[in-house]
Amino acid sequence: MGERHDYPELGLLIDGHWIGGDGRSTRPVVDPANEAVLGSVPEACDEDVALALDAAGRGFETWRAVAPTERARVLRGAAGALRERRERIASLITRELGKPLREAQREVETAAELFEWAAEETRRLYGRLIPARTPGTQQLALLEPFGPVAAFSGWNAPAITPARKISGALAAGCSVVIKPSEETPAVALEIARAVQDAGLPAGVLNMLFGDPGRISRQLLESPVTKMVTFTGSTEIGRQIGELAARGMKRATLELGGHAPVLVFADADPEKVAHAAVASKYRNAGQVCTSPTRFHVHESIVAQFTAAFIEAARNLKLGDGFAADTQMGPVANERRLAAMAGFMEDARQRGMRIATGGSRLDRPGYFWQPTVMTDFHDDCRAANVEPFGPLALIKPFATFDEAIAQANRLPFGLTAYAFTGSLAIARAAAEAIDSGVVCINEWTASLPETPFGGVRDSGLGSEGGIEGVQAFMRVKCVRQS
Repeated sequence: MGERHDYPELGLLIDGHWIGGDGRSTRPVVDPANEAVLGSVPEACDEDVALALDAAGRGFETWRAVAPTERARVLRGAAGALRERRERIASLITRELGKPLREAQREVETAAELFEWAAEETRRLYGRLIPARTPGTQQLALLEPFGPVAAFSGWNAPAITPARKISGALAAGCSVVIKPSEETPAVALEIARAVQDAGLPAGVLNMLFGDPGRISRQLLESPVTKMVTFTGSTEIGRQIGELAARGMKRATLELGGHAPVLVFADADPEKVAHAAVASKYRNAGQVCTSPTRFHVHESIVAQFTAAFIEAARNLKLGDGFAADTQMGPVANERRLAAMAGFMEDARQRGMRIATGGSRLDRPGYFWQPTVMTDFHDDCRAANVEPFGPLALIKPFATFDEAIAQANRLPFGLTAYAFTGSLAIARAAAEAIDSGVVCINEWTASLPETPFGGVRDSGLGSEGGIEGVQAFMRVKCVRQS
């Protein structure tokens, strides 16, 4: 068993000060592995939001004037603090989210790498010298930080998502007011504490919890906020985008996906299937890049399906602190209800649930790894992102049919293809309409690579140099 660290007292971070409940309303934080209440997170009132906005406005004027080398030093310090506290933060991820401890440890390492990458790029935010038409004239394209940023992150990657948004904004010279999920608050607060302990000036980073609709509206209607970055569902992303557009604020939106996987005839069906199960059921399928719609060439679909089902049935479910656990619970009762809804719809349509399909009869939010075969395109699971431990498998006959299935939905965040043919790989990468296409591998996002969707999966990119430049605007200067 892994070590369970004590659960901390929760609060808000405003203008460098940690603020507890103090008469504010609170909401419980629940351990999804046993349904026990871990603690209570205070909810920010309107005055708290106003104070955070004021702090971010002043913090921006301070931080934008800090030399890039000094900003880099703070970001590297945050990365070091996260690594030093890895075991504690990983323990909090497992307690709040249910993710197996080994996965949680890897998430903390990735969060540290995000700060490291941003630190390196801070000193490389170059502008351009543009050749002028007349002698004696100089033309410059300068990169400047946008200003105070309103950031929103979800519960499914409680260390990576806040780290990506905070590190990118700080590297660019922006200040931040971030509202992470109320379901995984302790993890987000540890990210904030690491940055603060690294020497970030007061007011540059502020962290709030509370009613999402009320806080987002107040942040986005404020003239202090110049940009918004959001990770979450397409439905909420549209609302955030509308609020941002009214105030002419830049928006980076990383929204839902429903990732297709194309397995061509020349791929090794059993090898791909076993790797696919590990990727599909990571974090109980609660990953925006999770492979879900498996389209397998008809010549190998039987072998692939048999290997996939066997591997899914053999997954060890349990508490994330147990050494042999391979999949933990889903995060909350809402995900259980959603999974039950997908199953009811499938049964009503006469579809085959090859394995799984129900909640485990034990405390905690445990749902069996589930596989549906020969699914119909009109079923709910084929059109709505499951965001849970559900895989769908269906055969295809031709390349064009596979591409049509991959592009059938309005989502375009991540897609996967497996083939031994360079020609097929190139053709698939070009034809699939997605922000990220992975060929013969499962890693869709790294600190150094851009990550973002197209169509209903979002706007803009996070990660890589593109993710830092997203927080910057271009100013053209002509001087004679």
